[in-house]
Amino acid sequence: MLAGRFDPTCDLVVEEMNRRAVPVFRADMAEFPLRLTLAASLSGNRWHGTLNNDRRTLDLASVRSVYYRRPTRPRFPEQMSAESLGGGPVIYKPFFPVRGTVRGQTAAVYASIVDPDDLPHADIASTAHMFQEWVPKAYEVRLTAVDDQIFAAEIHADSDAGRIDWRSDYDSHAYRVCEPPPEVATGVQRMLTRLGLPYGAFDFVVTPDGAWRFLEVNPSGQYGFIEQATGLPITAALCDYLEGTGQ
Repeated sequence: MLAGRFDPTCDLVVEEMNRRAVPVFRADMAEFPLRLTLAASLSGNRWHGTLNNDRRTLDLASVRSVYYRRPTRPRFPEQMSAESLGGGPVIYKPFFPVRGTVRGQTAAVYASIVDPDDLPHADIASTAHMFQEWVPKAYEVRLTAVDDQIFAAEIHADSDAGRIDWRSDYDSHAYRVCEPPPEVATGVQRMLTRLGLPYGAFDFVVTPDGAWRFLEVNPSGQYGFIEQATGLPITAALCDYLEGTGQ
């Protein structure tokens, strides 16, 4: 159960679950990382590890359901730097879009290249991060899947920042409609089926030798900029699905 400490509605749920003798682990995201710690790994489609606070320890493999009420935002140590590190063959991407100010200037956190030697740094060790191996790229592909239809477009970024994270420099892009390799299209449909998703925005890197490398799938990813640049009929396909008249 993820909720703030002072939440009378959540208290009612806890009391009823206790009355039914159902184990409950309650935590607030504001406690992370100072009072709430996570040690976890993903094997197949199951999480393993523990979530700990100053009261209890939760075995993640034992979780049956999650009640996401109204957790509050994490509070980080005052001495923790707000700026990201740079350099090296590892790519970092924030879990959520991060925008704010640094020294009075508007700033956003995009994917960044990180030197592996910097990973033990206290600013990094204080919280959870998502790191991926840096993949050399000729260009990237945003592949939008709607039910059994696939719409793919190459994204060619013509700036240093855009080549690391194309979201940081839309003005440098050139787009080109493309056809994914058959094995990629099959894998996309298999993943949608396994995740139970009718829609997914998939991101791929295409390496200089032409290999497609999967990065991630976003179940609510944007597609409007792709449709506007290429004319791919993604909106029509989405509306067909919603109306029940799709292929």
